[in-house]
Amino acid sequence: MSADRQTPPLAVVILAAGKGTRMKSDLHKVLHPIAGRPMLEHLIASAAELRPERQVVVVGSGRDQLERQLGSRADLAVQEPQLGTGHAVQQAEAALAGFSGDVLVLYGDVPFVSTATMRRMLDRLHADDAPEVVVLGFEPADPLQYGRVIAEADGRITRMVEHKDATAAERACRLCNSGLMAARAGRLFELLGQVGNDNAQGEYYLVDVVNVANAQGGHCAVVVTPDPDEVAGINSRGELAEAESRWQERRRERAMAEGATLIAPQTVWFAWDTVMGRDVTIEPNVWFGPGVTVADRVVIRGFSHIEGARLDEGVEIGPYARLRPGAVLQAGAKIGNFVEVKNATLGPGAKANHLTYLGDAEVGAGANIGAGTITCNYDGYFKHKTVIGERAFIGSNSALIAPVRIGADAIVAAGSAVSRDVADGELRLVRAEQMVKPGWADRFHDAMKRKKAEKGRG
Repeated sequence: MSADRQTPPLAVVILAAGKGTRMKSDLHKVLHPIAGRPMLEHLIASAAELRPERQVVVVGSGRDQLERQLGSRADLAVQEPQLGTGHAVQQAEAALAGFSGDVLVLYGDVPFVSTATMRRMLDRLHADDAPEVVVLGFEPADPLQYGRVIAEADGRITRMVEHKDATAAERACRLCNSGLMAARAGRLFELLGQVGNDNAQGEYYLVDVVNVANAQGGHCAVVVTPDPDEVAGINSRGELAEAESRWQERRRERAMAEGATLIAPQTVWFAWDTVMGRDVTIEPNVWFGPGVTVADRVVIRGFSHIEGARLDEGVEIGPYARLRPGAVLQAGAKIGNFVEVKNATLGPGAKANHLTYLGDAEVGAGANIGAGTITCNYDGYFKHKTVIGERAFIGSNSALIAPVRIGADAIVAAGSAVSRDVADGELRLVRAEQMVKPGWADRFHDAMKRKKAEKGRG
């Protein structure tokens, strides 16, 4: 598209009316996540970079789930019954009443088509020869059951045909139809109105708009993506797993290219929005959920689980650490094995090296949290906060019963259950007085041994 021509308004139509029976799931197919994000949201994010003026999602079963997911971000059009892809796009016509721009037709179960590819389709639509329809084609290693795009060397399409209706010669063509399409709104719906269902499935195929346009003396064009994975559809749990694997492989390669060390890359699982700094070291079997930011020179030891957390420069966590949403570890902080942090901030240099739960807490710089410490943050109805001052020392196996504040440089003795504030520099020791009974254990053992012997004789 030339830089001196104004970009026409854009509408995006996403087809998501399929029943998804092969998923065998109560969750709508397009809401199944990849890298912690519903596949539909991956697609919407890519389309959003084109700044569409309208967005329509064509739904069938599971409409309520899509309404909850999308809210007011898209209009929903219902296709009932499902009579093919052409019929599905027709259901969006009412939502696009009065719209005169371009329409980009996408599929909710084809989540990884890139913004660049979408833009190429729109640019081709507005090339000098002004095709009526632009189709996205691809050349897979195995054409399988895909519909074919029969085209000239210059990309002009002579015929579109579904695999079921194709001749042997047409099936020999390796250029396949992804289903994605761009057209001008008025012409698209005009062509759809002339599509019939005289085919093996008795359905109204979207691709037939190309054949109708050609029959009327118009012409259509194909844009070919060099990456078949970009247009891979997801219809089963197996295909979902394959898509996840492909996404993760690319994300791992990117992390390493940007300066992170992954000891065993295939065992590290990123989320769609993971932010990774330089000189980060990640040991095997680490899982990132959504909302994680990792700064430079962070070390993440094996078997750690991180979600909704921020790790500042020089932080070290794990092995077997769990960071839940709201966890913030400031520069140089450290948490060790079997430590869980939720909605809590550890100040610079603070440490909790093992066997600790810190929930709804604020831990000051340089504080040391002993093994087995628990912030008792929930009373069964409400969450309460624990504040631990700078350089405070919390002895092992302590329970801090929130709401409670431990002062700077204070010491909580091991085994204490603290339910009242501790002042700066104070020692708090909360233990019952020890009872000592010399010889009691020896007498107990003797008595029990005699009792056991008598029982055996009986």
